[in-house]
Amino acid sequence: MSAYGQLATLERGRLYSFSAWASSIVPSGAGVYTIWDNDGRLIYVGMSGRGLTRNDVTAMQKSGERRGLVQRRATHASGRRNGDQFNVYVADRLVLPQLSQNEIERIAEGENGLLDGLIKDYIAEHLFYRFIVVEDGQAASQIEAEIRAGALSVGKPLLNPG
Repeated sequence: MSAYGQLATLERGRLYSFSAWASSIVPSGAGVYTIWDNDGRLIYVGMSGRGLTRNDVTAMQKSGERRGLVQRRATHASGRRNGDQFNVYVADRLVLPQLSQNEIERIAEGENGLLDGLIKDYIAEHLFYRFIVVEDGQAASQIEAEIRAGALSVGKPLLNPG
């Protein structure tokens, strides 16, 4: 796929819902994904497979190892902030402004898992993604940087502009 085709797929390709995920849709390997809200606003761009070579990707596909894009998508959908910058951004910019005073107090008092659960629900109800598979981590990193810098017609992503 050409560079133009890759960007077009990430901007106008098929949208997948975080709430109706079938693991067979998202392959293992290196790739780039864009995340969109209900209003068609570009929320985030990410990549998976940093450090993976073409040979690594081929070996993963042959062995059936579930790593890379598929693993990243599952981590985002979980809503857990631990080790996931996307979920931290969603919490800070999209979930916290909508919380009731009661929810804020419960979180402040340490109610276990409440905020992560609210993040997971927000992602499932409001966010969608597109993705492409690329040959290696270097290609994924380059495309991600281009989109963060504003390569798509919709401009830079809300949560992680370059």
